[in-house]
Amino acid sequence: MNSYSTHGSAGDTVDNLVLGERSAGVLLHISSLPGDEQHGTLGEEAHRFIDFLADAGFRSWQILPIVPTHGDLSPYNGISSFAGNPNLIDCHDIVNHGWLSHLSEEHNKTDVFLWEKIYTQFCSQDDLDSQREFQAFIATEADWLEDYAQFVLIRNLFDQMPWYEWPAQYRDRDPQTISQMVADNHDRVQGIYLQQYLFYRQWNRIQRHARERNIKIIGDIPIFVAHDSVDCWCHPQMFKLDSQGQPVVVAGVPPDYFSETGQRWGNPCYDWETMRKTGFDWWQKRFAHHFKLFDLVRIDHFRGFAACWEIPAEDENAMNGVWVETPGEELFEILVETDMALPIIAEDLGVITDDVEALRDKFGFPGMKILQFAFDSDAKNPYLPHNHVCNSVVYTGTHDNDTTVGWYKELDEIVMGKLADYLSQPAKAMPWPLIQSALASVAQLTILPMQDLLSMGGAYRMNTPGTTEGNWQFRFEWQDVESELQKSLFELNQRYGRAGSE
Repeated sequence: MNSYSTHGSAGDTVDNLVLGERSAGVLLHISSLPGDEQHGTLGEEAHRFIDFLADAGFRSWQILPIVPTHGDLSPYNGISSFAGNPNLIDCHDIVNHGWLSHLSEEHNKTDVFLWEKIYTQFCSQDDLDSQREFQAFIATEADWLEDYAQFVLIRNLFDQMPWYEWPAQYRDRDPQTISQMVADNHDRVQGIYLQQYLFYRQWNRIQRHARERNIKIIGDIPIFVAHDSVDCWCHPQMFKLDSQGQPVVVAGVPPDYFSETGQRWGNPCYDWETMRKTGFDWWQKRFAHHFKLFDLVRIDHFRGFAACWEIPAEDENAMNGVWVETPGEELFEILVETDMALPIIAEDLGVITDDVEALRDKFGFPGMKILQFAFDSDAKNPYLPHNHVCNSVVYTGTHDNDTTVGWYKELDEIVMGKLADYLSQPAKAMPWPLIQSALASVAQLTILPMQDLLSMGGAYRMNTPGTTEGNWQFRFEWQDVESELQKSLFELNQRYGRAGSE
């Protein structure tokens, strides 16, 4: 049975089973890495970034969800909860093995025809070890892999049309129709299997290199899934959908810091009663899958395990939603009873009520502290450093915030004055006073966005909540990294007791 430590107050020493020793890390999604492909990948630049982190005294790399995305590129709106994003695959690796003749900007890594060609070439190579490993991967991951391949193939056949608009026999997964489709498209299905095999093969290399350099990888689970996803298509009974596959209610959040009318995310809400009857089997598999991939997992919108803001599907904004209680405590109890370790960070931002804090604290999950939220009220603001607790993770900002430089430029004079007073009129330019405040915090783990380490302005933010254009496209270049930065960061991590040792 697992045991859990509780939140400590400022000054306490906490032997925390989730966060471990006092340390720091960097927030950067894989797609934001440099390179000559359209997206950052799991290739050489990812390994180089791990080396950069280790040599700068960091011990964690936090990324965003690695699932396949829709056209909006949002990793929080994934096509599958289990599959890897093919856009993150390093094509150089495929070319080097002779499974792809050359690398071209015209290559669309989500194209099933491309993967059919790669599969054909893969089979023609005299690489028995890889082929045996491929077959073992198919057998091991069949529970989600077969459904994913079918979903991707059918979407392709119907020009990327969402599943709930497919002809009824496909929408409702008629067994004979699906079986015939798979038989008629054998090599394309195998190509999709190969796509996922290569993704996870490259991911395993990243994991090994990170462990060699004493770097923990922090993953991310969005609590909800996209309506147009293999999860909804295969398990419609788990969601509040009508007979045509349309949501009755959708998820979001009420008005908050980010939006006066709240956020209507549009994800279908779970039918928790149906999930309870299965012993939360889908959730157990989802957590087990992510705990295999990551050392720690951040749960986006953790409060959804206490209550969900359910919005009538026909509403255009989130203002008419209601809170509906959810059985998160029961779910986590079942996970504990199975002796599953729960290396979870709770994203406890937004409208947080006593029941959410009680759920977080019962299982010892560290919460999050965001310094950009700290200076717009009084001394009781929970995000101010003097109110931090050991069992927490402090950020200057997250992927949903502006960069610290961009945020600072938009502050009004009153808040800017509070900030200057609190930090004792810092001589250094932003973002460094806020970075140092985060590193000095009693919080056991500090996470700093890469944009802040590079002193980047608001034009380089990753995402603006409530908008759909221009997000998720940030990438840095190594030329953005000043020659002395790595040494300076190591000295800062060492000064505040966060530097790693190998």
